[in-house]
Amino acid sequence: MTWWEAVILGLVQGLTEFLPISSSAHLRIVGELLPGGSDPGAAFSAITQIGTEAAVILYFRRDFARIVSRWFQALPVGPWKNRVPTSDPDARMGWYIILGSIPIVVLGLLFQDAIEHALRNLYLTALVLALFALILGWADVRGAKSRPLESLTMKHAWLFGFAQALALVPGVSRSGGTITAGLLMGYTREAAARYSFLLAVPAVLGSGLYQLVKSGGTGGAAGFGPTALATLIAFVVGYVVIIAFLKIVSTYSYKPFVYYRLGLAALVVVLLVVGVLQPLPPTG
Repeated sequence: MTWWEAVILGLVQGLTEFLPISSSAHLRIVGELLPGGSDPGAAFSAITQIGTEAAVILYFRRDFARIVSRWFQALPVGPWKNRVPTSDPDARMGWYIILGSIPIVVLGLLFQDAIEHALRNLYLTALVLALFALILGWADVRGAKSRPLESLTMKHAWLFGFAQALALVPGVSRSGGTITAGLLMGYTREAAARYSFLLAVPAVLGSGLYQLVKSGGTGGAAGFGPTALATLIAFVVGYVVIIAFLKIVSTYSYKPFVYYRLGLAALVVVLLVVGVLQPLPPTG
């Protein structure tokens, strides 16, 4: 991977991570369209997400500080035990984030080989881009959009978590899956988007750090330098996107993202048919 390709992929990661359009699908597609003509790989995608999740932590730093603090103070053991009741909203949110993170961690480990290879088939990517576009559009129209995030329950935390786990398949979109689930459960657009941000940090950051350690700190096939540059760019761009996205969802529907996903799915199929894109990158 060249430095310019790293810059482009970092921009792609930062621009698409928080939008319901699948950052992993975009990295997979754009990577193959660049001069190098190769899939940057699941490891590169995961590591660059460290940058975007760092942006989430920075933007929501007061929320995370409060949630972590109250969660510890509500524990029945330790130096801070029972300083706040277990019914405290921030303490409960801490547990809900933990519970919601379990599905993607377990399924990610169980299906690691498929995630890194078979599930990166671009025909499958195009299919799920279109399918989940329709589901997102339907949920945005049919959802009650009345529940605030404060009404989150343990059951809904689990359902959010399983929706997030669907993003292990490129094209689904982690934010798209969680936001769709939230809309179907009656949450407001803002509540679903906000919980999507909070829920992502443990699992996505953990996945990126795992891939970084697994690669021996080299960043995988792309190399340490280009991967680090892409991660830094993803952090800066991602922070700006968070601000814009939260303003957008409080005013507009998700219809533009639905149309975009359908258009991208059609474009990918055309590029596959004419041979510009290959369903799977060469092995070995």
